[in-house]
Amino acid sequence: MENDLISAVRSFGASDVALTIVDDGPARLPYAISLVVRLSDAILDEIEDRPTYTYFNHYRSVNYCIDQILLHTGLWLQERGAQYITVAASQSRPDSAFEARYSHKKAASLAGLGVMGRNGLFLHRQWGARVRLGTLFTDWSGCETLVREYRAQIATNQPLSTHPGLAILYADSCADCGLCVDACPAGALGETGDRGDRVGVDVAKCSSWMKKNYQDIGRGAVCGICIAVCPYNRAASRSQV
Repeated sequence: MENDLISAVRSFGASDVALTIVDDGPARLPYAISLVVRLSDAILDEIEDRPTYTYFNHYRSVNYCIDQILLHTGLWLQERGAQYITVAASQSRPDSAFEARYSHKKAASLAGLGVMGRNGLFLHRQWGARVRLGTLFTDWSGCETLVREYRAQIATNQPLSTHPGLAILYADSCADCGLCVDACPAGALGETGDRGDRVGVDVAKCSSWMKKNYQDIGRGAVCGICIAVCPYNRAASRSQV
């Protein structure tokens, strides 16, 4: 029955899905289901020095798709007597303009779907930065077995470094890259911290730049340049096409 959950989430449209246990989820629901929808390589490859109209439509459509997958997953769980709470694909808290109710990146990292890039991008284990994320919290008892299985899989993954300030994993391979830093037109990306090992993204600067320069494209709500230039797992991603 546990595997039926994974099959169900995939049938709803998720490209990848995994689970983890959290102690800080909303309403004290202990299980986080993290799902991924893969973005179009062809659409991202059209992005050069600014976002495209096609990318804005794609970004908005994928967010809607994720919200629908979360809803259908929640209803599937509810039919089995479980409680659920969804976290929207792209929605900020009313008291914090740049934070969601729960970090999708944190949930996905803890679930073993990938790692965090040095400059704020979530890097999926297969498709790199070219994904969008969604998160659902539940108390369904069937999640326990799945979590144990996924944790066993995570233990066999490539070596990862752990950031002391956050309970998520960071990609060592980003340390000597910097393509996203150089490409960011807002100058919003860059290493910070005494050791230069913390995620460095100025979200306010990124948002301000988009609103000022891309009003003609999605009301200044998208960019995508850092995603388009990121080489993480690009070869692996292409080989799956």
